[in-house]
Amino acid sequence: MTSLLLHTCCGPCALYTIDYWRGRGLQVTALWYNPNIHPFQEHQARLGAMNTVSELKAVPLIVVPGYQMVRYLRAVVGKERERCGQCYRLRLEKAAQVAKERGFDAFTTTLFISPHQDHRLLSQIGRELAAHYGTAFLSDDLRAGFRESHRASRELGLYHQRYCGCIYSEWERYAKATMPPIRC
Repeated sequence: MTSLLLHTCCGPCALYTIDYWRGRGLQVTALWYNPNIHPFQEHQARLGAMNTVSELKAVPLIVVPGYQMVRYLRAVVGKERERCGQCYRLRLEKAAQVAKERGFDAFTTTLFISPHQDHRLLSQIGRELAAHYGTAFLSDDLRAGFRESHRASRELGLYHQRYCGCIYSEWERYAKATMPPIRC
């Protein structure tokens, strides 16, 4: 195995993750597909940071065109308590499709660096999609690099988000004093 398609959620999380997989001898190509990110300005700010990381790390970046927020909303409305799993599936399925179409040996996601994500569920969904698309899925636990990645991204002046990305996590972040959160 030599080529890896890395779904990226943001620039700060990509910094360490790219180096980690390169350190294991893989040729990394990044993928930007995040229809969950709300509002559009937030999506664009995160994409801008990812473009900067792509240039700094000399990593090719595939950007799925358009802002497909409606697709995300259709996947989660009425299933808010399972929204994270629905979101993982939506983004990882796109990564699996692109990996298969473009001949990558495997795919994974930067979400494995976050202590805020459900790694067990991410791994389960990734393995299911890999089997379905006939490709490999890598699921190493990269949480040990979270603080380092964010420290490095601050030094570079990269944009840092204040919530996971979706409208629900934005609401939980900013309205938590007045409304009870919806947890995954």
